[in-house]
Amino acid sequence: MTNWNYQLTHFVTSAPDIRHLPADTGIEVAFAGRSNAGKSSALNTLTNQKNLARTSKTPGRTQLINLFEVAEGKRLVDLPGYGYAQVPEEMKIKWQRALGEYLEKTSMPEGSRGADGHTSSA
Repeated sequence: MTNWNYQLTHFVTSAPDIRHLPADTGIEVAFAGRSNAGKSSALNTLTNQKNLARTSKTPGRTQLINLFEVAEGKRLVDLPGYGYAQVPEEMKIKWQRALGEYLEKTSMPEGSRGADGHTSSA
């Protein structure tokens, strides 16, 4: 990820699931983890843009897959969290399905680390 100018990152789209995302034509770095773990805040810090990704103290505010472009073919993805959120159970199930579909379509390296600090075995 060298030579990426994160300050030029801009919002591209939000999607309820992978079928509504543009084609993956390059490198994507996804922010995945528990609800309210700081994924959106980490994205904002990385890009030095306070309001690029919506943040909240209330768990479950990121409800869609949010795509941001750093440069052509280089994107950041803010995913809905898993675990506790103050939303109906049906909505949590939709998020989990979307998260699972996204993670299945990508080839995440073994031992990827999430915003909550836990190592995944994706």
